[in-house]
Amino acid sequence: MAVTSTRASSKPLIEKRSIDYIPEAERHGRLLSQSTLWMGANLQITAIVTGALAVVLGGDVFWSLIGLLIGQLLGGGVMALHAAQGPKLGLPQMISSRVQFGVYGAAIPIVLVCLMYLGFTATGTVLSGQALGQLFSVSDSVGILIFASVIVLVTVLGYRVIHFIGRVASVIGVIAFVYLFARLISQTDVGALLQIRHFSWSSFLLAVSLAASWQIAFGPYVADYSRYLPSKTSSVKTFFAAGAGSVIGAQVAMILGVFAAASANGQFAGHEVAYIVGLGGTGATAALLYFSIAFGKVTISTLNSYGSFMCIATIISGFRGHLNVTRLQRLVFVLVIVGTATLIALLGQHSFLGAFKSFILFLLAFFTPWSAINLVDYYCITREHYDVPALADPSGRYGRWNPLGISIYVFGVLVQLPFIATKFYTGPLVEAMGGVDISWIIGLVVPAALYYVCAKKWHSAVPDQLILPVEQDAVDAQPSRAGRIQAV
Repeated sequence: MAVTSTRASSKPLIEKRSIDYIPEAERHGRLLSQSTLWMGANLQITAIVTGALAVVLGGDVFWSLIGLLIGQLLGGGVMALHAAQGPKLGLPQMISSRVQFGVYGAAIPIVLVCLMYLGFTATGTVLSGQALGQLFSVSDSVGILIFASVIVLVTVLGYRVIHFIGRVASVIGVIAFVYLFARLISQTDVGALLQIRHFSWSSFLLAVSLAASWQIAFGPYVADYSRYLPSKTSSVKTFFAAGAGSVIGAQVAMILGVFAAASANGQFAGHEVAYIVGLGGTGATAALLYFSIAFGKVTISTLNSYGSFMCIATIISGFRGHLNVTRLQRLVFVLVIVGTATLIALLGQHSFLGAFKSFILFLLAFFTPWSAINLVDYYCITREHYDVPALADPSGRYGRWNPLGISIYVFGVLVQLPFIATKFYTGPLVEAMGGVDISWIIGLVVPAALYYVCAKKWHSAVPDQLILPVEQDAVDAQPSRAGRIQAV
């Protein structure tokens, strides 16, 4: 513990690495930081709105809560399996996709991940702009611009500051949510709401899908925030630390959203932030709640912006070779990313709720197949035996393009189309199934099974051990072996 603390305290405030492998000498942090980061990322207004959608769109309170919990556990399990990869590989999440898709081919899912980040950053910025607008008595648009400026600053500072913000956000979030729940219970007959039970498969599975999609959407970047942990960190403990923080935080927020929407008498949609704050009171109390809402969004919006930066750097490095990102380049990347998301937020702030519901459900069609392929390959095919140096070499073990992974990914997206039900697109089998959207289940199970069968037969040679780059301290200690790679 003392060594870890010393390492952490000796690191610069501004992160110097981007998509590089993290050497053991630079590893630091504790598992508790994974729980606080993901709890802070979930105890926020967008999760409240997501839970509220289950009721706003026709579900009752009791079965919505059950459906949301099931979705949290299913999606949270997928998310936590990705988190466990971080300490072992010491790399951002999406770089590991080069094993399944090729060094160039990995750009296909990564581009889609970037679109996801933009969407989530934009929708979160809308809600934060509402909160800051009320807090500072300015327009929502000015609030959006203020929030975007904060996100740029925190994202540029990087990993350590992000984890610190996550710890603070988790504390503020717990206090705010305990207070809001107390106020809600004092103003609403919660027992009566729970007694209204009208089970509907479509509404129930909508609740499951909302929570599952919320959790699965963290998969493309969750390892970005566990990659600095020491490599000997238990995968099981990392799984439970990240998963528990995310599931508990999201479920608490969504429970509040369900009860708020059920007791709002139609006043919730379009006035989400004002309604939630109104539960807590007026004056100084309301100001503190607006602040907690905005601060809670800082964590997740920063994760989205930081993840976008990592993904763009990963795409460029795949085609150009190793990429050294200077602090100025990082700033430019972040300004472009946050600026684009802010523009989307300003243009779409008045049609938020419906667009957000369609957006998060439609995302599942593109990320569940990627997640299924990545996890099956890592845990069942290669069994954590990656050649990390080869991930940067288009002529190496993993090649430029991997037809197997790419074709199964494309098939995994297409096979979901008949079962998707969103405003963007509704599949031909949705009506026959009573309007139930089960595309995310198809998108997880079918590509996972297909990839397992095909990769077992046609997968390229798997290393006998996990191969890591040579670390400088090992080179200095054994100069005669400087040209070798380190296997663990």
